[in-house]
Amino acid sequence: MTSSHSHQHSQQSAIPFNKPYLIGNEIAYIREAVESGKISGNGMFTQKCHHFFESTYHFPKVLLTSSCTDALEMAAILTNVGAGDEVIMPSYTFVSTANAFVLRGAKIIFADSNALEPNIDAEQIAALITPRTKAIVVVHYAGVACDMQPIMDLANKHGIWVVEDAAQAIDSFYYDRPLGGIGHLAAFSFHETKNIISGEGGMLVVNDPQLLKRSEIIWEKGTNRSAFFRGEVDKYGWVDVGSSFLPAETIAAFLYAQLEKLDIIQTKRKQIWETYYQNLQPLAQQGYFRLPHLPHYATNNAHMFYLVFPDLEQRTHFITQLRLHDIHAVFHYLSLHKSPFYSPHHNPQRTLVNCDHYADCLVRLPMFYELNDNQQQYIIEQIQQIYSTIN
Repeated sequence: MTSSHSHQHSQQSAIPFNKPYLIGNEIAYIREAVESGKISGNGMFTQKCHHFFESTYHFPKVLLTSSCTDALEMAAILTNVGAGDEVIMPSYTFVSTANAFVLRGAKIIFADSNALEPNIDAEQIAALITPRTKAIVVVHYAGVACDMQPIMDLANKHGIWVVEDAAQAIDSFYYDRPLGGIGHLAAFSFHETKNIISGEGGMLVVNDPQLLKRSEIIWEKGTNRSAFFRGEVDKYGWVDVGSSFLPAETIAAFLYAQLEKLDIIQTKRKQIWETYYQNLQPLAQQGYFRLPHLPHYATNNAHMFYLVFPDLEQRTHFITQLRLHDIHAVFHYLSLHKSPFYSPHHNPQRTLVNCDHYADCLVRLPMFYELNDNQQQYIIEQIQQIYSTIN
């Protein structure tokens, strides 16, 4: 690496793992929302966001929420999960995936990941089903599709709900079907670390026709207020459980400005992803780490670029080396079945080896819209540097 290059970098600040950004009309739309006289939920920009997803991906119904966690909590209410029910999900996921159902009294049955990528091992699910199984929650890790067909077949055979945790999966597909449009329900995230952001924020997708009406009631604090405003009922009242799941109109306004630029954002992210992949392939072929695996049925939405190391020590060394050069690479989930909160409820006979491997060995590289070519080249050079002395 040339001294001029390193000197030039030292003038820059550290490269963060993530950085929120403005891409278009975010500020103008927030101002427009405020000036319209309504910034509480379900105003003009919320409707525009709903329309975007329903028309772009043909989702039957979507409802913006304050977070993906909220959307998952709505899914838990809609599937009538309660005390004594079991819910199957991967152990390698964010705590919200489980919390939403634990809050309703469910027992979580954790499944292992695939050997080649962190998604739930579809072949393991059948053995975990009991008469108490109420739902299967799949998580499309890094925006890469789980193998949905066998899972849906299994669920339909046993009369079990399927919820897609599509937090990372915007604009990604299983064969030609958009993720979030396959299970009975799905939850998306627009947290600042995602492809499309609104700071905090999420969305529930309702694919099952029998849940359409009730989803809107739960979303509106258990009232039929939305139906009232459409003139379908002459007064509105408390008709079901619910909560305040709607985001403020200012959040929807920010989100809509990002959605307008979805294609630009995705093109740029895919370019960053490909650059990492091409440049790090030689090191992967030498066995220092594994690159992300894409099953044949899955598309890549470039949500994340991760490496999988042979063991914890090598991952720790890698993260430490990058930190010394002001590059922030981070690991991801810890196995939920081993967590202080849930390990007493997990059968210790059931070891989830793949999940534990990702918890110990996976690392995520900086990945955000404004990561520029110089920064990315610097990251790649520093990674090559770590292994140059070994050869």
